[in-house]
Amino acid sequence: MPSTMNTPKISTTTAVLGIAAFSGTGKTTLIEQLLPLLTRRGLRTGLIKASHHCIEPDPPGKDSYRLRRAGASQLVLSTPGRSICYTEYPSNHERKLHEQLQLLNQTVLDLVLVEGFRDAPINKIELHRKSYPKPFLFNNDCHVIAMAWDGNPGIELPAHLSELDINNPGQIVDWIIRWMNSQ
Repeated sequence: MPSTMNTPKISTTTAVLGIAAFSGTGKTTLIEQLLPLLTRRGLRTGLIKASHHCIEPDPPGKDSYRLRRAGASQLVLSTPGRSICYTEYPSNHERKLHEQLQLLNQTVLDLVLVEGFRDAPINKIELHRKSYPKPFLFNNDCHVIAMAWDGNPGIELPAHLSELDINNPGQIVDWIIRWMNSQ
């Protein structure tokens, strides 16, 4: 089992599972398929998605935009059917997963999926497609516990990794529930 990542795991009150892969592998597409299946199985699932892009969620001139720009460190925009929590960081702030997890109300969640934060010390399902040959992450990440892929002739996975079909979200959800129950 790889041991190059010796950072201790992040402690949470909710099961946290990363979906790890290189950009273009289909992380968002798979998560989009997993979420309704997890909901049908009775799980309340939160999601943290990291982006490498600076995104301005508010149109300039709107009240919440103006209040954030005026100096609010955090702002909750409460609307019918939705609340949005904005947290402003200094421009040189390095994002940390544990900070993002603290923004979620874990008391109402059963599971948090994480897309991005590939190097975070959390359990992960690695995604891999033979049509999109990228290096395997499990070779350098001891937190990868499962591989969802479409196979790759001639490559044998280490025995400690659960093997999942990347094109079978139902199988992946079954595995996630078994994993959660074993925690």
